Amino acid sequence: MSINIQAILQKMIVGGFTLILAGYATAYNKQAIEPTKASNLNQHLQQIVSTTQYRNHKNINELNRVAAYIKQQIELSGIPCEYQNYQVEEHSYRNVVCKLNADKAKTIIVGAHYDTYGEQQGADDNASGIAGLIELARVMSKQKDRLRHNIDFVAYTLEEPPYFRTEYMGSYIHAQSLQARKDKIEGVIVLEMIGYFSEKNEQNYPIKAMKWIYPKHGNFIAAVSNFSSRNLGKDYCAAMNKYNRLQCSRLVASASVQGVDFSDHLNYWNLGYKALMITDTSFYRNDAYHTKQDTLDRLNTNKMAHVLDGVSRMLLK
Repeated sequence: MSINIQAILQKMIVGGFTLILAGYATAYNKQAIEPTKASNLNQHLQQIVSTTQYRNHKNINELNRVAAYIKQQIELSGIPCEYQNYQVEEHSYRNVVCKLNADKAKTIIVGAHYDTYGEQQGADDNASGIAGLIELARVMSKQKDRLRHNIDFVAYTLEEPPYFRTEYMGSYIHAQSLQARKDKIEGVIVLEMIGYFSEKNEQNYPIKAMKWIYPKHGNFIAAVSNFSSRNLGKDYCAAMNKYNRLQCSRLVASASVQGVDFSDHLNYWNLGYKALMITDTSFYRNDAYHTKQDTLDRLNTNKMAHVLDGVSRMLLK
């Protein structure tokens, strides 16, 4: 029997090269970040807003239903959750606190509020932020070994009037608890209205001169921080720009600029924590803000997914 040495060597070389490529592919896949799924965001949005009641401060049963859904969904990702209960005028309200422990020295908080203002779906404000929180928890749970910090996912209640800017805000309660325990917090990221986008020239700003600096269209995501938190905004927009799916614009300003502190991050700022608000700019773009027209059909879940993919890349920088 004749032996074709050249053929055997060729097969060995090709086979070895294939194994090397397979090794590179495995290493690459270990570094890949699972993308946010728009289909998951749609599912969460439907569950949050599909009810005969509205999740405002008067409908405590509805708030509790949504809180239970948030807790259940994040726990399905393998992240333990608990309620942070507190009393307001003889009524019980709750935050949902879920801790992804990566055995690191410091923690990053990612939060969003789940209550609404008045009798409306509150699709953008703020079912969008809560759907994003749940989906981000799923994605980050798969990247636990790559995290540089522990991550606490927190769903706040009572962000909206009549409790806005009071000690009854869920984020105030949570921020105070961090301070009392002297937790080591690297920063806070608040997802506040992340679902409404438009190509039209309909973007407004609190200061008229800003229109000469920032986009005229409403097809970007904003990273809003105070001066001490500016690096959080810088890191997020850097991640978004590298990802290159959706424009990111930074605003670094004091709370004296209208709208800069119109969400839960204000309570962390007030206690000296670094905090960033990621937002579609709320009423400066979305004319359905705090109205019955704030409905699911106005949201763009594909672009919401891009916003969250930017957060993933920021957290895994």
